[in-house]
Amino acid sequence: MVASTLTEVARLAGVSPATASRVLNGSARKPGQDIAERVRKAADSLGYIPNAQAQGLAKSSSGLIGLIVHDIADPYFAAIARGVQEAAREQGRMVLLATTAGAPADEKEAVAAFAARRADSIVIAGSRSARPEDQDGNAELAAELDRYCRNGGQVAVVGHAVVGASVSEGYHVLTVPNEELAATLASELAAMRDDHFVIIGGPAGLFTSDDRVRGFQRGLAAAGLPAAEVIRTGFNRSGGFEAGVALAARIKAAHAAEDSGTSQTSRRICIFAVNDVMAIGAAAALRSEGLRIPRDATIAGFDDIETLRDFRPALSTVHLPLEEIGRQATRRAAGTADDDAAPSPVTGHVTLRRSTDLKLQASASD
Repeated sequence: MVASTLTEVARLAGVSPATASRVLNGSARKPGQDIAERVRKAADSLGYIPNAQAQGLAKSSSGLIGLIVHDIADPYFAAIARGVQEAAREQGRMVLLATTAGAPADEKEAVAAFAARRADSIVIAGSRSARPEDQDGNAELAAELDRYCRNGGQVAVVGHAVVGASVSEGYHVLTVPNEELAATLASELAAMRDDHFVIIGGPAGLFTSDDRVRGFQRGLAAAGLPAAEVIRTGFNRSGGFEAGVALAARIKAAHAAEDSGTSQTSRRICIFAVNDVMAIGAAAALRSEGLRIPRDATIAGFDDIETLRDFRPALSTVHLPLEEIGRQATRRAAGTADDDAAPSPVTGHVTLRRSTDLKLQASASD
């Protein structure tokens, strides 16, 4: 079926195409009520479908929000995306999605693509990076965002500001207290235990990972314990699995030494993975080597992703309100938050579950 045109609607209503466009595409210049009603009836009788691009031009708004995440398959980003979608629905807007694997150069290309489509605002979720290999990408991304904001775009970044971004108008950062929450987790895990702590972290230079590593070390120091060993690996499940394989070999060697009487220590390893998907990968590696949690090692993560509902034993972690983070970022970028008041800070809390339960560890060892 051939779609009706604006010209046909105008002809049937007895008005000019410009007048018909002002009625149907949402211009601020409104014709008289009787003319507007005549145009709408003509459009209904012809089955005319308004052109979204024309509506955007008339309103100086495209009705589009760009969302940039590292990996939509990761439950962390999926939860934030749900929050973005919910807030966009409240605003009557549509979400455009780009996944970039965390590369600033790819994020720059996504911003440019959203700007070309006249997206009203852009939300960027994912760890910023100060790694040398990302230096050029950071500069390109910062320049693209500055250009976008100077042309009236609005940006909200979750976590840390984009490295090198200088624009202030239309640029919002939603800070997440990663370091403080990791310190609290370490304090609670350190209470009444004498474990050897190991941190599975992402590559050095990833801000989110580094914040959580630094916070956990601070919490151990406050508890009077030595700094934890840090294993650097990929900031994903595969990285966690790789680190878990190495730790499993160590744990089995320690068990063998205990059984042979060459070691008198009974200390167990307590693993902190800086995100839940890394913790899940590490736990899978331990299980693949015949080790059990919490009998042979305890483990905790960070984020409290939805996937943990099906994870056994239940994983100790730090809960973040991921969907609310997505909603807040979207509302900030759209200017629907209360700009006259301080934005509501992102908060979280430690949730200890069976994966770090010392009673279960002791009973399983009996």
